[in-house]
Amino acid sequence: MSSTQIDLGIFKSYDIRGTYPDELDERVAELIGRAFVDFTGASAVAIGRDMRESSQPLFEAFSKGVMMQGADVVDLGLTSTDELYFAVGKFGYPAGAMITASHNPKQYNGFKLCREGAIALSAETGVFAIRDIVESGSFKTANRRGTLIKRDVLRDFVDHCLSFIDPKTIRPLRIAIDCGNGMGGLIVPAILKRLPVEVIPLYFELDGSFPNHPASPIEPENMADVQRAVRDNKADLGAAFDGDADRVFITDEHGELVGGDMVTALVADMLLRSHPGAKILYNLICSRGVPELIEKRGGVGVRTRVGHSIIKAVMREQDAVFGGEHSGHFYFRDHFFADSGLIALLVVLELISRENKPVSQLLAPLDRRFRSGEINSRVDDVPKKLEEIVGAYKDAQIDRLDGVTIQYPDWWFNVRPSNTEPLLRLNVEADSRDLLAKKRDEVLGIIRR
Repeated sequence: MSSTQIDLGIFKSYDIRGTYPDELDERVAELIGRAFVDFTGASAVAIGRDMRESSQPLFEAFSKGVMMQGADVVDLGLTSTDELYFAVGKFGYPAGAMITASHNPKQYNGFKLCREGAIALSAETGVFAIRDIVESGSFKTANRRGTLIKRDVLRDFVDHCLSFIDPKTIRPLRIAIDCGNGMGGLIVPAILKRLPVEVIPLYFELDGSFPNHPASPIEPENMADVQRAVRDNKADLGAAFDGDADRVFITDEHGELVGGDMVTALVADMLLRSHPGAKILYNLICSRGVPELIEKRGGVGVRTRVGHSIIKAVMREQDAVFGGEHSGHFYFRDHFFADSGLIALLVVLELISRENKPVSQLLAPLDRRFRSGEINSRVDDVPKKLEEIVGAYKDAQIDRLDGVTIQYPDWWFNVRPSNTEPLLRLNVEADSRDLLAKKRDEVLGIIRR
């Protein structure tokens, strides 16, 4: 990258992300800081960062850009993304930025940006506008230089997270937790020391080189260590966080993986007890077990497209108390409609404690079907292929909320296009393992022929 050239590919659908220093360096970070202030008009920006080796230099450069444009910097130090959202929402900061590349490998870094009220910016609501300002190199003239102050909000954040449960109901539990050398290693102990739980810690040391495994628990191979720890220590459950600790994936007491949609159902089960009749959002990749649970508990299920900016917007419109995705993102109205894996984990702990049942027993009536997981296929003509699929299943219930969803009484599938590549993403669920295999192969045959 030359001194004048900027790789505009770092501006993504939901954040800014690239490899350091070839795609994203201090010079680019400073320009992004300037453009962020010009776009938002913010008088102050709360900034957190993760433990990556490049996060400190990028913080300094981004902060310099923010202050050049006349806005003050509130330095939150090392933090998680959900703590950053909390700080912006709770203390009324006009904007916030988290320096992180979440679950990506160590050479990556980036920025998650939000406006007042912790409203996250997506491509349509600001990321691309900021890109255009950076590309133009034309910035407003500030009549002052911003100042920098440091603020530690961890204690406030701990109190906030614990407000979602009744800590007195939590019974002594043994939990294996894998923080993947990410920010969970700082946040998780501060919260769980307030509860009567025994933690079996894996990789709590903050280390942006990720010496043990990638901090990406959505890949099953990165859950292997916590699964083993659950089994070896006869723990009540396991949990693993991604690098910026805003997503969580759990296991049951046998170390078996629990899907994000099933966690959505468990959290909904607990929250509907204190919020009867509330609206609960779930994306259309989730198992049919999720809306069934919501209805059984007297809630109102709202089915949405995939993607956090979409879910957060619908949650605000509907005033939904909670929303969940299969990808380990869990959103809470009382967390400024932002996501927090940690709050989701606490709610699950309360459900286990109140019911006095292991996770597997709580899941048994919900998790009765079989799912394919997401299968990606490269296609030449995405719209044409979608129409071919619709034509093959004319007798089904069909909707186009996000791609195409085809539904039959005993099985269903969704196929939707990638935002960035010529890919179709397939998810299938069926009432039996044999039917799943048959229908998965049938639909893939159409997609790939």
